[in-house]
Amino acid sequence: MSEPTSDVAAPVKVFLVDDHALFRSGVRAELDRNVEDVTVVGEAGSVDEAVAAIRHLRPDVVLLDVHMPDGGGAEVLRQLRPELPDVVFLALSVSDAAEDVIAVIRAGARGYVTKTISGRELGDAVRRVHTGDAVFSPRLAGFVLDVFSERPGAAPPGDPELDLLTRRERDVLRLLARGYAYKEIAGELFISVKTVETHVSSVLRKTQMSNRYELSRWASDRRLV
Repeated sequence: MSEPTSDVAAPVKVFLVDDHALFRSGVRAELDRNVEDVTVVGEAGSVDEAVAAIRHLRPDVVLLDVHMPDGGGAEVLRQLRPELPDVVFLALSVSDAAEDVIAVIRAGARGYVTKTISGRELGDAVRRVHTGDAVFSPRLAGFVLDVFSERPGAAPPGDPELDLLTRRERDVLRLLARGYAYKEIAGELFISVKTVETHVSSVLRKTQMSNRYELSRWASDRRLV
């Protein structure tokens, strides 16, 4: 007579990558305390340590810090993503900067959540990426959709220069390229003229352009206008 089968699913195996041991301990405690169907199987504080341990343990989901002294999350993804396609990577970072989000998503992460997330929310995010969903913190979701969509004003995939610009910087640049004065841009976007000037200075620095006319041509070439 055959043994009865169990309907209880195996817990999701999670691996933590962060260079702060105290933070790793906190995440492990939160998941152990609040999430029954998730188990932490290992942790690492550096890229090399993470790569070796993930190769050995083959977790289901890796919670991945973006910034670490020896390369960060994008480097872990670069080394492991082609080799371990069944392992899912979820970025867990204090940063919500555009360049950080884009770098790890392009490298193969399935989602990006910030460290303000609660233990229960993190457990839910782990489950969701494990089952194939893409998960982002609420304030990042709209930005990510804009960056990876084909809508006017969105950054076309594969343009690293545009990827450096924030959503607001692209809004300012688009209006600037249409011939709007700083005061008109401020009124259109409900921000101050000083804030417009700050955004334009940032765009000039990031694109290495010297004036608004060069920026206008640059924006037109990238279909931002």
